[in-house]
Parts: sequence; structure tokens; C-alpha cells
Amino acid sequence: MDNKIQIGKIANTHGIRGYVKVIPLTTNMYRYDDLKEVFIDEAKFEIEDVWYKKDVVMVKFKGYDNINDVICYKNKFIQIDEKDLIGLDQDEYFIFDIVGLQVYLANGKYLGEIKEVLQPGANDVYVIKTKKSDVLIPAVKEIVKDINVKENKMIIDPIEGMIE
Repeated sequence: MDNKIQIGKIANTHGIRGYVKVIPLTTNMYRYDDLKEVFIDEAKFEIEDVWYKKDVVMVKFKGYDNINDVICYKNKFIQIDEKDLIGLDQDEYFIFDIVGLQVYLANGKYLGEIKEVLQPGANDVYVIKTKKSDVLIPAVKEIVKDINVKENKMIIDPIEGMIE
């Protein structure tokens, strides 16, 4: 069975005709245009219609034609099969690939494990769990020197004072 990847969270219903309002959990919210089916929990849903309003996606599932059909999915996550992931450019990674990586300093010293990726704005921030505390590292090329998902390893070279 393929792994399922979360790409959105149903925030609410929209109108009375069975649409749901989805908060996208992807950098390309328009990727919903290319999806034919998604999963909620373990159930498969065929997408009938998609449209966009500001920073949310309105989705209608085939056979779900009124608000009472979809209200039970509020706060549920929309998932896709791993095979339906969009392609990434070189040096781009999915968050689920980054979480769990073992982080080493450029001098080879082990620092800790990435436990979370924050997305506050201009760039992502990696939350690294060390022996002492959590360390926040901006995901910028000046600091992150290498990411090797196959080896489960990241090498960073933080500026002085960033890690105490």
C-alpha cells in the first residue's frame, strides 16, 4: 500500500451544495487542479470540482451534493497517494523528508534530530532537538550546507552564537 501524504485540512463547509473549504498544506495550492482522487482517513473521494478563493481551496467531491454530506469531514486531513506527489526541483524537499534527519555540524559533530519544520514566512525554519534544548535554524543555503535524504543526514554551518 502506498504511503499517504497530507496536502490539506478541511476547515469548514462552503455553501449548501457540498463544497468544503480546504487550507492547503502545500506550497502550490493549485495542485488540486490536477488531482482526480484524494483520501480522507482511509476513504477514497473523487474530485468533481475545484476553485480558489484567496488562500483556500474549495473542493467538491463527486456524490456529495449538500452540506449534510460533508459537514462530518470538518477538521479532517485530505491526503494523496505518494505516487501523486508533484515533482520537485533540485535542492527542494518535502517536509516529511526533512523531519527526522540527523543534523551534523560542518566539523562532523552530531547536533541532533529535526523534529519539526516551521513555515513563518520568508524561509522555513528547522527545529532541531539537541541533548540540551531545541535549536532553531533557518533553512538557507548560507547555513544548510548539505541535505542527504537517502543517508538521513543534514550538515549545517551556523553563524557564531546561533547554537549555544
